[in-house]
Amino acid sequence: MTSGRCGPFEARTLGGFTAGQLHRLCRVAGLKDRDAEGFGQVLRESLGLMAERPLDLPPPYRTSLSDDHTPVEYSLSFQADAPPTVRVLLEPGCGAAGRAENGKIGLAFVRETARRWDFSTARLDEVEDLFFPSEPQGPLALWCALELDSTGVPRIKVYLNPSARGADRAAETMRTALDRLGHRKAFASLPPGDGYPFLAMDLGAWAEPRLKVYVRHLGLSADGAGRLSRMYGGPTPETVREFFATVSGVGRERGGGTRLAGLPALSCHSFTHRDDERPTGFTLHVPVRDYVPHDGEALARGVALCRQYGIDPAPLAEALAAVTTRRLEDGAGLVAYLAIAHQRGRQPRVTAYISSEAYAVRPPASGT
Repeated sequence: MTSGRCGPFEARTLGGFTAGQLHRLCRVAGLKDRDAEGFGQVLRESLGLMAERPLDLPPPYRTSLSDDHTPVEYSLSFQADAPPTVRVLLEPGCGAAGRAENGKIGLAFVRETARRWDFSTARLDEVEDLFFPSEPQGPLALWCALELDSTGVPRIKVYLNPSARGADRAAETMRTALDRLGHRKAFASLPPGDGYPFLAMDLGAWAEPRLKVYVRHLGLSADGAGRLSRMYGGPTPETVREFFATVSGVGRERGGGTRLAGLPALSCHSFTHRDDERPTGFTLHVPVRDYVPHDGEALARGVALCRQYGIDPAPLAEALAAVTTRRLEDGAGLVAYLAIAHQRGRQPRVTAYISSEAYAVRPPASGT
């Protein structure tokens, strides 16, 4: 079933529905309607012919980007004493017949966007052969994130699949990519984990473009979470443990040894300078939807997290209302992840990842 606050016209198509959600999220972030409309048009363009696909048909592709296979996800990032930043994550090749074609469409979208807003794709070009083989494997080919602000020109990030040449070669692919891009000390600085789901790179007008390495952590405990950061001047283990316990509800007991039993947490390690021996940023992502009875509790944990960092939590509730009118107690997937990001020289950021639910609502835990 479809869900969300939208008019009759918006509800008919994937592009109309998601562009309407994005427009309302831009309002929550304080962006002008003119800019919001422009960003909505970019979203529609990214979906290609799938933008006009009626929502009463099944998803165009079984994307792993979201639980209900909507090829769009939103996020809002919050800092103390600043308006939230809205982002949208897209799968441009969502209508492709296979993974190889999906990647070709995604690359074409990124390069067309680069021509439109005059930025270089040189870093992507350097590693294209690693992530786009003739017969790609793994759960994705290319995702593209747009960070939106009042300039009207989005900042671009691409997400690549280290398992494209096989899951058994993911570590080799990641190391080779980092070496080619000049970060030869980066791989050795990463914490142990259970795989590398993404390599992300900033393209376009970023003050400090980053490479971001994601590491999967199965069965993570609060103590284990506290040992993941490798960044210069990063958060203390206790700070990370407290975040983990607040979001997951796991690890408040003495010793903090209880482990996540559902979806794994992800750590992200960002690199800005080629000669750095350690990351300049650290983020921990917890899939809160798997550790709450329903989205009302996910919102409560997000509110608690915001208050811990001196952030006004009101825009988080407004963001959920901008995406759906359903009762929060009727699902457990609207808030997909909660994350805390630490970057050298900046205040910590709380980020909520919000599902479109264009096709289905993930049901609440049994008995709620």
